[in-house]
Amino acid sequence: MAFGETISGNKDIYHWLLKNGYPELAALSSAIRGSEEAQQWLIKNKYPQLAALDAAIDNDPKAYAWLNRHKLHFLMVFADACNQKPEAIQWLNKKDLKIFIHLARKIKGFRDDQTYDYHKLHF
Repeated sequence: MAFGETISGNKDIYHWLLKNGYPELAALSSAIRGSEEAQQWLIKNKYPQLAALDAAIDNDPKAYAWLNRHKLHFLMVFADACNQKPEAIQWLNKKDLKIFIHLARKIKGFRDDQTYDYHKLHF
C-alpha cells in the first residue's frame, strides 16, 4: 500500500521507503513516474527486473521479452494489469492478489494523467 501512495506523489511515504530498507520500491516509483535516473539506479543496484517491469508497463516489447526470458511471469502479469488487460486482472483476482490490482489501477491512473517523453532505457 505504501508503494501505491508514492505513485500518487506522497513524498512522506516515498522518503519512508528510502529510510526503512525499501530503496528499490522508491526507485521503481520514481522510474514509473518518469525518472531515467531511477531506472539506471535500479540496474546499477541489481534490480534489473524492476527496471524491466517499468519498461514493460510502458509497453516496451523488449522489456516484456526480457521478463519472459528470465521467467518473471508475475511481473509480466502485473505489467499487463497496469495496462488494464482483462486476462491479467482476472488472474490476479483468481489468485486473491487484489493489492496488485489496486496498484495497477494507481499506476494506470497516473500514466493516463501524464504526457510522457519516452527517453527511458530500452531492453
